[in-house]
Amino acid sequence: MNILAINRRKNFSPNHIGNDAAIMRLVCDELISFGAEVRLCDEESFMQMGITDIDGIISMGRSRSLLLRLQQLEDSGMPIFNSSHSIRNCFRKNMTELLVANGISYPASIVQQTHQPLSTDVLSLAADGLWIKRGDFHAIHKEDVTFAATIAQAQNIIEEYALRNIKEAVISRHLRGDLVKFYAVRGTSFFYSFYPYEVKHHKYEEYEQINGRTNHYNYDAEQLHQLADHSAEVLGVEIYGGDAIIQNDGSIHIIDLNDWPSFAPCREEAAKVIANFLFKKLSTQNGTKKSATFSGKS
Repeated sequence: MNILAINRRKNFSPNHIGNDAAIMRLVCDELISFGAEVRLCDEESFMQMGITDIDGIISMGRSRSLLLRLQQLEDSGMPIFNSSHSIRNCFRKNMTELLVANGISYPASIVQQTHQPLSTDVLSLAADGLWIKRGDFHAIHKEDVTFAATIAQAQNIIEEYALRNIKEAVISRHLRGDLVKFYAVRGTSFFYSFYPYEVKHHKYEEYEQINGRTNHYNYDAEQLHQLADHSAEVLGVEIYGGDAIIQNDGSIHIIDLNDWPSFAPCREEAAKVIANFLFKKLSTQNGTKKSATFSGKS
């Protein structure tokens, strides 16, 4: 079996460049140990590469041009994990609308056009502050996910987004409670969750000051796993991670879900599970597919 693996471009790994590269390298090593031939490349090389006879693609890439090419290959029958469609579904606006439409417990949110004044609906969300997040993509810069304590701050942030040519933002109610981060592979028993502030595993220290100390509120860990898996199923993503807020009554709210995260605190174990999952999926799907080589574009 011949597999092409695509690393994530550095600008899509804020504060996690080494971690993202490490999980992909370990997964590739595991696949090789199963007998697969794996070629690892970056996004730029992939975009210049002629694709012939490969059995499947595994990708952490997120750029629009890459996703378009992956979609073309996928639509012609190429197995790709995570699928280009599911990665797009993890873009903030798409994710919010899909999760809410499917009844996932998620903070009350609205989509705001950045060139327009704040919607009056924002006022109903602002009691404990607001999270403002670029709607068109994943967070690339620190400012792409920003807390606003007041409506005036929120308006300033929206105006800054407009100046950066970010046309839409998702504005969400701030939920008080414990932040829990999780990593998983959908359809398997693997599910790793933890309190990120306690192990200093977070992108930006300011978020800890906003969320406050961890209170260790009681909650149903199996319910979190089921809710996360259901969210991933809605988005179509299979190798995933995310964040949830546990409130003082034990209620669980998904606040983010993303494709193929770093799995940093559980990397060794996760790599084995991911590789086993991928090898089985590709072996099954290639029962009706031809096999692999790589060539450079002229």
